Amino acid sequence: MSTEFTPVFLLVLVAIGVAASMLLASAWLGPRKATRVKRMPYESGMDPIGDARQRFDVRYYLVAIVFLLFDVELLFLYPWAVAQWSLRTLAPDPQATGPPVPIAGIPAEFRDWVFWEIMLFIAILAAAFAYAWRKGVFEWR
Repeated sequence: MSTEFTPVFLLVLVAIGVAASMLLASAWLGPRKATRVKRMPYESGMDPIGDARQRFDVRYYLVAIVFLLFDVELLFLYPWAVAQWSLRTLAPDPQATGPPVPIAGIPAEFRDWVFWEIMLFIAILAAAFAYAWRKGVFEWR
């Protein structure tokens, strides 16, 4: 076995040892008194009221779906922003021979097309936002 992985194996062994010792210490030293309050379910810092199988209002799901819509869709804008405004080529080195080295990003001939495509994407998001607003999704009655 190579010695280059020895620190990794030692780290794994130490992590397993610490986790096992914490579990054993909590089992031996922890309180064991089970009361009625400790056995009661705990829901977001409040005492549970009513049945756990009650129906939720549909507005709860609408807010969740709208959040996912705008949160996830806006994540698509970050890679575009980085690629759109990155430099196209590195400056040629005076001592180097050959053409400049291209770097990651959108090629110059596609920049305008991609820009307007992203503007269309943002317009569709804005239309969805306006539709949801008009339907009263953001109002909690």
